[in-house]
Amino acid sequence: MERKDHWENVYQTKQLSEVSWYEPIPQTSLNIIDELGLPADAAIIDIGGGDSLLADHLLALGYTNISVLDISSAAIEKAKLRLGPKADLVKWIIRDMLLFNGTEKFDVWHDRAAFHFLTDPQDQQLYLSTLNKNLKDDGYLVIGTFSLNGPEKCSNLPVQQYSELTLTRLFSRYFKKINCFIMDHATPFQTLQQFIFCVFQKNQ
Repeated sequence: MERKDHWENVYQTKQLSEVSWYEPIPQTSLNIIDELGLPADAAIIDIGGGDSLLADHLLALGYTNISVLDISSAAIEKAKLRLGPKADLVKWIIRDMLLFNGTEKFDVWHDRAAFHFLTDPQDQQLYLSTLNKNLKDDGYLVIGTFSLNGPEKCSNLPVQQYSELTLTRLFSRYFKKINCFIMDHATPFQTLQQFIFCVFQKNQ
């Protein structure tokens, strides 16, 4: 409940452009998903997507099976309001990502800047198990976390920083690495945050 209360407060008190993770165009994520060469009806879920603009852009590109999961109902209500009638084209899930048990399996599990808030190793392993259960046998994990040179805190919460090696080791139980790279995210406050993005495919 503490985690939920924190994020409800964030989205109730801040506008989208007032949070450090804001991206008007989530180009890195869009490029990765495009490079996977998936059909338009591929099942894509955005974990911690809340009020991000990824779903908007995926809809514009013609994707038809998009889900957005967030612990904050306020974040999802903001996204629905922004999308207007198009919100009906997205499946909205208000849930703690560690407790998620979906009714369908996904082709892509996308997580930009949610996983790194899990600093407890037990929570990290629960995330891994939840991810494995909800992803198709040949599905993809697209994950972006703070790098070793990234911030140590975000939204007044501690985060776990990762390298290519530590991410690969953590997910190697169920996944093989396709690619990892470093990118700098420019925040609305004219600062840079260094992320590492990795693409994994589930072992078959």
